[in-house]
Amino acid sequence: MLIRRTPLVVVWALMLLPTAASAQTQQPGAPPSTVRFQSGPLFLNPMIGLTNIGIDDNVFNEPSTATPDSDFTMTVVPGVDLWLRFGPTWISTSAREDLVYYQKFESERSVNTNVRFNWTIPFNRLVVVPGFVYLNTSDRPGYEIDTRAQRVESGYTGTLELRVGSNTFLGVRGDHRTTDFEETAVYDGTNLRQELNRTVTTEGVTFRLQATPLTAFVFEVSAEQDRFEFSPDRDTDSTHFAGGLKFDPAALLKGSAVFGYRNFRPTAIDVPAYEGPTAAVDVSYVPQDSTKLTLLFGRDVQYSYDATQPYYLQSGVGGSIDQQIFGPVDVVGRISRQRLDYRDRVGVSVAAPERTDHVTSYGGGVGYRMARDLRIGFNIDKQRRESAVQARQYDGLRYGFAVTYGL
Repeated sequence: MLIRRTPLVVVWALMLLPTAASAQTQQPGAPPSTVRFQSGPLFLNPMIGLTNIGIDDNVFNEPSTATPDSDFTMTVVPGVDLWLRFGPTWISTSAREDLVYYQKFESERSVNTNVRFNWTIPFNRLVVVPGFVYLNTSDRPGYEIDTRAQRVESGYTGTLELRVGSNTFLGVRGDHRTTDFEETAVYDGTNLRQELNRTVTTEGVTFRLQATPLTAFVFEVSAEQDRFEFSPDRDTDSTHFAGGLKFDPAALLKGSAVFGYRNFRPTAIDVPAYEGPTAAVDVSYVPQDSTKLTLLFGRDVQYSYDATQPYYLQSGVGGSIDQQIFGPVDVVGRISRQRLDYRDRVGVSVAAPERTDHVTSYGGGVGYRMARDLRIGFNIDKQRRESAVQARQYDGLRYGFAVTYGL
């Protein structure tokens, strides 16, 4: 396998920059005041992690009746968030690379690259932000597919936002992305390239009300077209209405909580439509330096690899608590529950009609913070999937150490 070395080299080179960054004014696209390093117009937050140093007792998510395989594993995670001031504009990049190692199973080793790029260009009352995204990974695509399938996801994005009042903004956005699985990516006898290669195009109109310097109300109406390269009978069109709150990273309450309604319309007459609520909540509350509470909640449509059940409605809730016990010692606990409601194609034989799978995970850990951004910890996590299809049920346990800087 060809290992792409550039992101790793960049991270370590940037970490050697000596000058600490000062607090920045909140210009569009500017770095946060918590940025760690500055050298002239360059600002950056480097990060490095050595995670999952331990045992995965079910490498392939096999059912317990199949005698699951275990292996020693670890992951090296270098990355950097970078901002570059270029005249009145800001260029921002987030780059991360996961180097995944398994001792016995070489097929599970991988180098996963994730890059995001944005260029924020202000014109008086108007702000334009073109960008692109790139993901080259062998990680699992989601809760359904258990194989680590090689794929590339890439695309370009663009937003345009106009200030129409002292604290109100109107905008438009566009997004064009492709998903391309490797030709040999197979799961459960299905070629993932044939079933899931697709292009997704999204256009939307946005409204933002900046209620306070740290809180904004956001609303969006968008149209989405999903076109499958080799399976046009999977094509869909959908309309999405959404609104909610976004919180500044400097606030006690961080993240966003957005709720909506999706009208999901497959073009094939034998695939049922979906009309209903959606949600995307990722909120953290930090009432004091020693405590952090996080709430996650999501609900939306996801594509299945199985042509007889071409999509499912995924609903999930989770949370975590991170508590400093004394001095540099902290503990963390986490739990999540996902529900996968499958939709059957009409008139075909389905192994488990109207199937609903559940995925539950929980775990925790203890850590020792050696410095503000350097932490050593021990983690243990348990995951279980329940399904009407016996071969889809599994239990898995992972435990081991982690050393992280800036993550």
